[in-house]
Amino acid sequence: MKSLFASLLAFYQSSVGKKILVAVTGLAMLLFLAGHLTGNLLIFKGPAAINNYAKWLHSLGGLLWVARIGLIVALVVHVVATIQLVRANRAARPQAYGKKETRQASGASRTMIWSGVIILSFIIFHLLHFTFGVQNGFYDESKVRYFVNGEHQVYNMVVDGFKSWGVSGFYILSMGLLCLHLSHGFASVFQTLGLTTPGTRVAIELAGKAYALVIFLGNCSIPLAVLLGLVH
Repeated sequence: MKSLFASLLAFYQSSVGKKILVAVTGLAMLLFLAGHLTGNLLIFKGPAAINNYAKWLHSLGGLLWVARIGLIVALVVHVVATIQLVRANRAARPQAYGKKETRQASGASRTMIWSGVIILSFIIFHLLHFTFGVQNGFYDESKVRYFVNGEHQVYNMVVDGFKSWGVSGFYILSMGLLCLHLSHGFASVFQTLGLTTPGTRVAIELAGKAYALVIFLGNCSIPLAVLLGLVH
């Protein structure tokens, strides 16, 4: 057991190990985002479709929580390993860089930090808002709007959740920053896992941008439809 732990620790401490973990956890989140969007778009089919989908998810019981915890762990590993790689690269970078390159790198770093903070804040807020229903009554079984015959009315929860321009605006902003990251991270996953060749590089980069655009438009269509009264 000790030797296994030592091997895993040595793998993580290496730059190659961190890059592989970033790629694998990134791939897991790419797949999750696609599945999550597919389920969420059922709201356009009406209350029964998305309510039944939510009922099926909750019927998974412990498996659902295993998936949730696994995704949270993947997110933490992805973020921590990425930060450590960036810090290691900066520490190894020669000091004799031109002023222009230094300014560009600093600007990119500041943008990444602030966008990362916003995305992290969004994930926490989104979980508290929809998954745990903190201080909004979404999981109060005494409220008929959210529970009918013991069944959760997810359709009404989503509509009420996105009626606020502030909530919807924050959601759209965060989704834009997330998808900006996806448009670059998609290709990095394939490259790190050795799935990119000179002949497929351009196609994979275009696929990454297309994937990010689909995720962005698909997810943003829901709050916009609620605000415009198309879903009510």
